[in-house]
Amino acid sequence: AMSAALVGYSSSEEEQEQQEEGGSRGGGAQGPPGASSGRPRLPAPAGLPGDPDPEEAVSDDSSRHGGRVRGFPHERGNWATHVYLPYIAQEEFLELLELLVSRARTYVPSLAAMEEFHLSLSQCVVLRYHWIEPFVRSLRERLAAFHRFFCVADQVKVYTNQNKTRTFVGLEVSAGHFQLLELVSEVDGVLEEFDLPTFYKDPSFHISLAWCVGDLSGRLEGQCLRELQDIVDGFEESAFLLRIQWEQIRCKSGNKYFSFPLR
Repeated sequence: AMSAALVGYSSSEEEQEQQEEGGSRGGGAQGPPGASSGRPRLPAPAGLPGDPDPEEAVSDDSSRHGGRVRGFPHERGNWATHVYLPYIAQEEFLELLELLVSRARTYVPSLAAMEEFHLSLSQCVVLRYHWIEPFVRSLRERLAAFHRFFCVADQVKVYTNQNKTRTFVGLEVSAGHFQLLELVSEVDGVLEEFDLPTFYKDPSFHISLAWCVGDLSGRLEGQCLRELQDIVDGFEESAFLLRIQWEQIRCKSGNKYFSFPLR
């Protein structure tokens, strides 16, 4: 089972995972919109979202970001870039998340809920500043013909990143895989134009719900995973919440956001 779990994250994508704070809501192309609901925000765990952007950060002191090791060195003019489908969490989804995280914490107390939710269509890659505009233009052209589509993300699954420094609990897609592969193939085409790494082969598309430091997949798989799946299967609004219509694709590059509406 673990081989499937490995496709989830590269170390650089995980960094993007953590820079995603505030970024997956609202439609503006510029700065991150604030939290959408009136819920009090929990303090982010040390070194999770809100790390300095590659433009601004010059030191690479691992103690400042929770002991994480970067997948690529910081260099001025390098912009961490990620293409994804944003998932806007509704109140009922946050209730389901709370049930799942509190149950999983009985097995792994250090587990923290994500604050933003998305489904990745690319790894986190590094763009030079002057490539951002042509990269976004090329994405826009290739994605222009795509229509909105549904997928179902209802299978609880445990992932580790490639260097086993983080573990994630996510909801894997059980329907809509084909359309996601079609999207990835267009995004891959753009990445190839810029000589950047493409997405994983045979990806496990998923929405990450929670994470912890270290490889704790052993504790989360088996009994814990079965209990989490039972919670999802038994949750009244699951069928409605986890059948998702994607309406836009988003690209985050450094501190800039670009949206590509699906038709």
